[in-house]
Amino acid sequence: MTLHDNYLVVGSGSIAKRHITNLRASFPSAHVSCVSASGRILKTNETDAHDIHADLKSAINSRPYFAIVASPAPFHIIQAVELLDAGVPVLIEKPLASSAKLVLDSGCIDILKANVHRVDVAYNLRYLSSAPYMHKCLTERVVGSIHNVIAEVGQYLPDWRPQSDYRRGVSGQKKLGGGALLELSHEIDYLVWLFGKFNAVYCIATNSGALDIDVEDSVDALLINERGFSVNLHMDFLQRSPSRYCKVIGEKGTLVWDLLNNSVSLHKSATEIHKIFSDPSFDRNDTYINELLHFKSFVDGETEPQVGLAHAYYVLCVIDAMKASSTDRAVTYLKDIEL
Repeated sequence: MTLHDNYLVVGSGSIAKRHITNLRASFPSAHVSCVSASGRILKTNETDAHDIHADLKSAINSRPYFAIVASPAPFHIIQAVELLDAGVPVLIEKPLASSAKLVLDSGCIDILKANVHRVDVAYNLRYLSSAPYMHKCLTERVVGSIHNVIAEVGQYLPDWRPQSDYRRGVSGQKKLGGGALLELSHEIDYLVWLFGKFNAVYCIATNSGALDIDVEDSVDALLINERGFSVNLHMDFLQRSPSRYCKVIGEKGTLVWDLLNNSVSLHKSATEIHKIFSDPSFDRNDTYINELLHFKSFVDGETEPQVGLAHAYYVLCVIDAMKASSTDRAVTYLKDIEL
């Protein structure tokens, strides 16, 4: 084994387990080690990693080529900074932290800024095979001027991981960075990626009480893009039949990105529909594998990060603004945001 084959995963939950499995499958010569996010000693039957470390310090001493921080969101920054300070490149599972305020209050800004060339943030929907086609259509202005955007994501939380109690998982607990806004922040990531920054948000985030969790399970928001058009965003943990799409209404037609069916289509009229891209057989796990391959290429110095620190921090600022708007029942303005 060479140093380039030595990888570390921080965490032992479902996403950490997925990364361990995918690292072993993608890099057959890899030696994958794991350390608990909470500091407890993991049992050998809890992970498929080759090695289990007692703590993050001993994991760093094993000299990993890169690390994946797949712990609950409130732990991301502190654990990532400890790795970065030791010169270890880091892929941080989304979101960057549980709030932008936590990033600022961590006292780690200087270290983060000094290591922007060693960090990527894992928003895996960027690796859907339909994603670059959606981006290309918008870059080429196939619908002309945009009037407004409608985006939705919803799936019944108990169905996410039916083998475990959703109430004990990260998604349903405030102290672990759960809630629809953080767990479904993929939507906010891609909305900024596709359309740019926002000037203002108005948001209503609610807890229906139907799931016995202490975080918001439904979100409705109006976000005003810097170019002046509005984005209507709905997110929830409640829909029994999953839904995930982005609809762009423009002067020349409507562009529809169906993320569940992995397709992009252009609706010119009620009867004229052009299928720009369709790959419904695409395996969702391939988004995670492609994410790993890209990150390895980034660490090797061959490409740029897919989701850099500044972008991931801005996504958190939008989420903080949405939470503030919901609490105050008022419009929240975003301006002059930089890491």
